[in-house]
Amino acid sequence: MITIGQVAAYAGVTIKAVRHYHERGLLDEPERDASGYRRYNAGHAIELVKIKTLAEAGVPLARIKEVLAADPVQFAVAIADIDHDLERRAEELTRARERIARLSAGDGLFVSPEVAGYLDRLHELGVTDRTVQMERDIWILLQSVSPTEAAIWFADKNDAMRDPEFRALYLEYDAAYDWSPADRRLESLVDRTEGVLARLRSRRQREEWPMPDPAITQLVTTSVSVSSPAWDRINEIAQERMAANGIIPKKRRHQARS
Repeated sequence: MITIGQVAAYAGVTIKAVRHYHERGLLDEPERDASGYRRYNAGHAIELVKIKTLAEAGVPLARIKEVLAADPVQFAVAIADIDHDLERRAEELTRARERIARLSAGDGLFVSPEVAGYLDRLHELGVTDRTVQMERDIWILLQSVSPTEAAIWFADKNDAMRDPEFRALYLEYDAAYDWSPADRRLESLVDRTEGVLARLRSRRQREEWPMPDPAITQLVTTSVSVSSPAWDRINEIAQERMAANGIIPKKRRHQARS
């Protein structure tokens, strides 16, 4: 007769595992001797080895008792069924690992591959992480709310980024984040931006590009959480000019600022 520690050592498991198998009804508990200790025999060791072998093979503990009691035909059926479950779980784990691997892609996890490539190009151009993050958040929202509008906006933005002057303005706008709102360069930046956008807009209209839904435009605009006094001032200057040119009513200028 042997102790629980000895039978556990013979089978290559822990004492805790033996007690757990007792609790699950997988291994019969021996009677206690006069000293109150449970005494195990070779039969217990053999059963414990079988349980350990099945568990390590991937058989769920809930099914080990069934497998141990099965005849050869039932055993084969049970093992085939368990193998099918393991295959399904392996596929799920593979998909989970793929999703985990995508986490290392950072921005690419939440947007389309095309937009992810565009964001990478912004980094290569020297655009700050702050502005790339802002762009990423916009594209996450836009591609989720309206994939059709997202395709329109992305094609438009991608086309604009091929223009050297637009790229230069983009980088300057990015740098303007840290400028003073009283910086005289802001007026010049707005001037040049209006000229380039007018040129690009004219080309887009000639190509008969559809315009994005104004409601979606408003949603995306209000989603931008990154701002600075200089950027706010740029927006004010643009709104003031549009009001002066009759593009928006003058009575809306205060609303546009707020």
